[in-house]
Amino acid sequence: MRSELRFGLLGAPAVYDADGEPQPVQSAKGRALLAALLLEPGRVVSVDALKDALWGGHPPASAHASLQNHVTRLRRLLDDPDRLRAVPPGYRLRVGEGELDVRVFEQLVSRARAAHAERDWDACADAAADALALWRGTPLDGLPPDAAGHALVPRLEEARLLALELRYDAEIGLGSGGGLVPELAELVAEYPLREAFHRQLMLVLHRAGRQAEALAVHRELRRRLVEELGVEPGAAVREAHRVVLQEPMGSTAPEDAESEPAETDAPAVTAPAPAQLPPSPPHFTGRTDVTYALSRLLAGGGDEEGTSPVAVVSGMAGVGKSALALHVAHGLRERFPDGQLYVNLHGATPGMTPLTPDQALAALLRDLGVEPQRSPQHPDAASALLRSLLAPTRTLMVLDDAATAAQVRPLLPAGSGCAVIVTSRSPLAALDGAGRFPLEPLSGRDSAALLRAVSGRAGLEAGHPLVELAGRLPLALRIVAARLAARRALTPDALAELLTASDGRLHHLEHDDLSVRRSLAVALDALCGSEREADQDAAVALARIGALDLPTYGVPLLARLLGVAERRAEAALDRLVDVALLDETAYGRYAPHDLVRDFAREAARQNRCGVTAEEVAESALHWYAESALQSLLAIMPEGLDRDDRMRGVAERLSAGRAKGIGGGSKGFGDGSEGAAAGAVPAMSTDQAFAWGDTELANVIAVADRYGRSSALLPVLVRCIFSYLKRRGRLAEADLLTRLAVTAARRSGDRDGEAQALTDLAGLNYVSGRSGAALERIDEALVLWRELGHVSCVHRGVINRGLLLEALGRYEEAADALRQSMELAKSLDDPLSEAFALSNLGNIYEHTDARAAIDCHRRSLEIGEAEGHDGVRQEAHCDIGYSYLALGEPATALTHFEESLRIHDEAEDWHNESRVRLGMVRALRELSRTCDAARECDDLLDRAEARADDHRAGLARHQRGLLLYADGHVEEAYAQWEAALAALDGTDSSEVVGELKGLLAEGLQGSAMPQQG
Repeated sequence: MRSELRFGLLGAPAVYDADGEPQPVQSAKGRALLAALLLEPGRVVSVDALKDALWGGHPPASAHASLQNHVTRLRRLLDDPDRLRAVPPGYRLRVGEGELDVRVFEQLVSRARAAHAERDWDACADAAADALALWRGTPLDGLPPDAAGHALVPRLEEARLLALELRYDAEIGLGSGGGLVPELAELVAEYPLREAFHRQLMLVLHRAGRQAEALAVHRELRRRLVEELGVEPGAAVREAHRVVLQEPMGSTAPEDAESEPAETDAPAVTAPAPAQLPPSPPHFTGRTDVTYALSRLLAGGGDEEGTSPVAVVSGMAGVGKSALALHVAHGLRERFPDGQLYVNLHGATPGMTPLTPDQALAALLRDLGVEPQRSPQHPDAASALLRSLLAPTRTLMVLDDAATAAQVRPLLPAGSGCAVIVTSRSPLAALDGAGRFPLEPLSGRDSAALLRAVSGRAGLEAGHPLVELAGRLPLALRIVAARLAARRALTPDALAELLTASDGRLHHLEHDDLSVRRSLAVALDALCGSEREADQDAAVALARIGALDLPTYGVPLLARLLGVAERRAEAALDRLVDVALLDETAYGRYAPHDLVRDFAREAARQNRCGVTAEEVAESALHWYAESALQSLLAIMPEGLDRDDRMRGVAERLSAGRAKGIGGGSKGFGDGSEGAAAGAVPAMSTDQAFAWGDTELANVIAVADRYGRSSALLPVLVRCIFSYLKRRGRLAEADLLTRLAVTAARRSGDRDGEAQALTDLAGLNYVSGRSGAALERIDEALVLWRELGHVSCVHRGVINRGLLLEALGRYEEAADALRQSMELAKSLDDPLSEAFALSNLGNIYEHTDARAAIDCHRRSLEIGEAEGHDGVRQEAHCDIGYSYLALGEPATALTHFEESLRIHDEAEDWHNESRVRLGMVRALRELSRTCDAARECDDLLDRAEARADDHRAGLARHQRGLLLYADGHVEEAYAQWEAALAALDGTDSSEVVGELKGLLAEGLQGSAMPQQG
């Protein structure tokens, strides 16, 4: 078993070696990374989640690059580096069956429990012993306190105690427990209230002829329970006590001594024991873990202060709260022999008013036999009587569909023998001391199982469209299944088509008295009818969320959409979370469930938001443009380039405000908080990158859906472009700049069109499409010249020279760059001269590498004099490539390393990827093949994470050369084929030609390829 393990969390996070021995990860960040990946085995863990795991929610500016370095180091520890792959939006660690100790441990404990239930003591002992042998210490040991406090840790520690109990029961059952006394004595001292260990110690001592000591164990346990908790020992301990007293010493205890149901000595209430639970829900599916945890909490008895355990099951409408509560309650009936009470509080029942606490109290007292005329009139007295009646009993209470904590508090019993399950759309955070069980939609597999069970239709699997169209929500799934059961001619595929129809899904999710729409409307209607400011804001917020329909939302954006201060917007969002119309997916980020999205769109169409969808979208675009401007100011160094990019931005934003776009008018707030509502503050560099990482998906959605006809989109795109370029988000940048070109042309924004064409040309260039880039830059130059922006013309001419050089038109390129030098002098801008020198050096590199180095050094001098990291980084990179051309890879490597060092201060994916590719080439030419392969794999991972096919193709070309040199011929050709597929049709004609030659030689059985 141990030889199959590869990963461990039962102790410090570890990687098992080939001999089955755990090898702990030495660095703290490495342990945190491994733990974060293993807590989601086989699933993609986002980059943001990994940064939180490594830096506790405060990642440094260099976190992205540092994370990739930690990933690279972790790969070296794995038996197969391909186990850990970059899969957008993060990384996935492949973990096979039987390779993670936590999974194996839990499987063994489950096997031991099953054997225990069958009284198969040999199998139980073996499984429990194997499970305990995997334990290396405290789970997740060696991690920061916030990670070590993960919910998995107490769950596993409790499972370990259960495994010990099972093992001792098995050994007692086998008659071989004589040597257990020291272990059990230690456990009794460590867990003085855990009755199982006391029972086992009593039986073992009795078998050993030590009756007096066994009775002393019972006496001490009973004393502690009575004095500290006010309860008697349970049935199993009482049965063991009887065995010690009545059976001869040394005899074998009855096999069922440990599992007899508990009896109570408490007096019963005067009325017949209530058994009010509605029938257990048929076809209950899934929820295994939460069912176990909920049952364990409720069956565990009260705390040291004698209060009853209270569990709050919360979640959105239709998620299955009541079904879970009733399923668990029926499973616990025997543990609560004095009765089971059930009250539907109607907190969110369509067409019904929530019960008041007085009404609920009166119903409970009546059900417990109190005659109405004897029931106290004062609520406090009625609540006290309820507690008095229930205190000596073991009664289970289910309070279904609660609205607020205030509705529940007067109904709670006081006796430690009782337990309460509360269901509510709200987590009832104000209900102190309650255990909370928030429910998510079912898994795909459980959703399909529920569909099959209710509909009677075989063949419905997790991948069927109905599963996601029903949102994996039990209510919606039951409606879908009921429709299929009622109409045998209606096929699942046909019903899926009906649900897919635009805006028709909620209409089809109704059947008989079941309706997703009505369930959701209860919460919104309550918000609309409330006089509280937060509730009214929340109702409007949901409609505006429906009008805009973005992936996620944050407080600042909602403040702008509502035209209120962020304090009010946050209160509104919190209310939507509280009534389960939104989920808080991460701190400060909110998103509705898919079916709530449909409901919010309906609310928007009913004009519940007070403004049109177009006005909401324009307000959002304005906020995103203002925020992007602040990110630009934080990311882009001061200088002529930034001034040109910001040209006209402030004027267009002011024009938008003059039209009433944003807070304080046209239905955006009441005007009392003015235009400052949702105002965008200045950002630091770290904040700017974090803002872009968080909001990019929203920017794309709002631009694609509404931006083509908005004059604000070209402003937004030109401001966010610096972030996109630095982060290497090439695909997103390409989409947004194309949309910006369209929007600028429609609105007559010639300046915005020229900037978008210039940016689009740059994207085409870095993607290896210099021909297309040249067409775009020529279009832009026409506009720049007409507009008379000399600095923009200069930049366009520089870019034109760069593109001509990439296309092999060196004389034309040199002419263009000489023109740019003259323009730079007229502008009196040293940085413009530095860029021109850099590009001129790139041309000289083809004919005179020494002259190229001279140009690059002059550019470097300007960058150092101006303190411009971008110029310095690019200059060192260009010098490195020139030395490669001279056949001096060692010197080239020093410049590449310096360029990469500067990159940590001036992140820019295009330049970084050029540097890393140059490093791979230099290391390969220095015959440092292991280092080259490591750097090449790192580059490939980074490129694929950014969907940069062009740079990934260049990396695969180099990887193939390294593999071939190492004798891995088939793998080399596979890399070259992938590289050719990525690069064919791009401007990397020299590399493409070499790849075609290498692959042709491979088909002809040729020898070693050239190392170009």
